[in-house]
Amino acid sequence: MAEIERALSRITYLGTRARQHDRLMAVADVPLDRAAVALLRQIADSEPQRPGELAQRLGVEASHVTRTAQQLEKAGYVTRVPDPDDRRAQRIRLTDAGRQAIDRVRQAGARGMQAALADWSPEELRQLATLFHRMVDDFLAHAAEEEGEPRASA
Repeated sequence: MAEIERALSRITYLGTRARQHDRLMAVADVPLDRAAVALLRQIADSEPQRPGELAQRLGVEASHVTRTAQQLEKAGYVTRVPDPDDRRAQRIRLTDAGRQAIDRVRQAGARGMQAALADWSPEELRQLATLFHRMVDDFLAHAAEEEGEPRASA
């Protein structure tokens, strides 16, 4: 377990370095900070959501999501749409510009990973992806249990 924790710490460090983020944004030609990219990724991976739902998924305060969403809206990357379940509430949705921006970020990131993992076999890459998804699902289920929610199967 100690070696897994150590490896995760190293991966987290590499992925959150400001210099790495700046390089990725330059390659993708997307002028966004890390918080904005994290929010765009979350919105892109789901249906439009309320700011509170996005905050919960990202593990941040709702005010943080609101501020970042306002910046993204001004830049044309997201828009607010009525919540179909409650017309008084709003959800945040990607615009075409937002979808294009996050696609460029993902493509630039994938090219970097592809270069770094060029010596890995296709089977090793499939195994890694499978295990990463399993790990994240288990981490999320454990976190939900700690918060008193029943364990959900992924």
